[in-house]
Amino acid sequence: MSHDLFEAAKAAMAKAYAPYSKFPVGAALRTEDGRVFAGANIEIASYPEGWCAETTALGHYIMGGGGKIVEIAVLAERMAKCSPCGGCRQRLAEFCRPETKLYLCDNAGVAETVTMGDMLPYGFRGDILK
Repeated sequence: MSHDLFEAAKAAMAKAYAPYSKFPVGAALRTEDGRVFAGANIEIASYPEGWCAETTALGHYIMGGGGKIVEIAVLAERMAKCSPCGGCRQRLAEFCRPETKLYLCDNAGVAETVTMGDMLPYGFRGDILK
């Protein structure tokens, strides 16, 4: 992974809106053509109705034209190797392949590299609905 993906996740994390949990998270994804899309978690007073950093990054990715996602980085301020929650794993699986690299980061950089298939071994994509 290029260090810029980690830096994009870190910059996004700095913009997190997490007044309730005090648990800022940033995520960044890279498409095959090199574009990077980042997002932060956003909480609201109706606590379960906020959204995760990965979801925000996916929104930017869709609005930016999509493409094949080849790398994802996730970083939390207070937890090394923070992985996407179950819902975000399925959201990411919609746009990734099992071999897509997922970088679990700490404050210094990548702490562990896994694949989306490792994180969601029985994930499915929308193409099964056709």
